[in-house]
Amino acid sequence: MKILSIDPGLRKTGFAVIEREEGQDLIKALTFGVIRNPQKALQSSCLVNIRNELNAVIRKYKPEECAVESVIYVQNYKTAITMGAARAAAIIPAASHGIPVYEYAPKRIKQAVVGKGAAKKEQVAFMIRSLLSLKETPTPDAADAIAVGLAHLYTGERINISSGKKTGPI
Repeated sequence: MKILSIDPGLRKTGFAVIEREEGQDLIKALTFGVIRNPQKALQSSCLVNIRNELNAVIRKYKPEECAVESVIYVQNYKTAITMGAARAAAIIPAASHGIPVYEYAPKRIKQAVVGKGAAKKEQVAFMIRSLLSLKETPTPDAADAIAVGLAHLYTGERINISSGKKTGPI
C-alpha cells in the first residue's frame, strides 16, 4: 500500500510517499521533501503551489490513501485560519483524485513513532531515519510528514475525513 502523508503549512509543507508491501513489515520511503513558499509570496500563491506540487506527487507515485496531520490548537485566530487554508490546499489534491484522506493528531503521531506524545522534532527525525534505515536524517518538516504516514500504518482505528467513518487497520 502506498500512502501520501502530509504535514501542512503555508510556507513549508512536508510530504512523503511511503509504501508497505502486502503482508510485509518493511516500510520504504519512495519520496519525501518540503514544498517551500517564499515569505513574501501571497497566501493565494502559496496555496496554489501546495496544490500543484502535491498533484504532481500524486500523478507520479499513485498513492492509495492519504494521511494528514490534524489542526493543532493555536491561540491566534489568524494563524488558525492560515493553517486551515494550507491544510485544505494539501487535502484537495488527494480528494480530487478519489484518494481517501485520514487525519491524525500531532500527539498521536509522535506517540506512534517515538513512543511519547511530547517528543521534540529532532527525536521524530532521528526515529524516522532509524525506522526506515535512511542514510541521512530528513529535515524536520519532511520527517514530520513521514511520521504522519507511519502513524497511519501503525494505528488501529482510523477516521476517514472524506466520509467521516471510522475504519480498522490496513
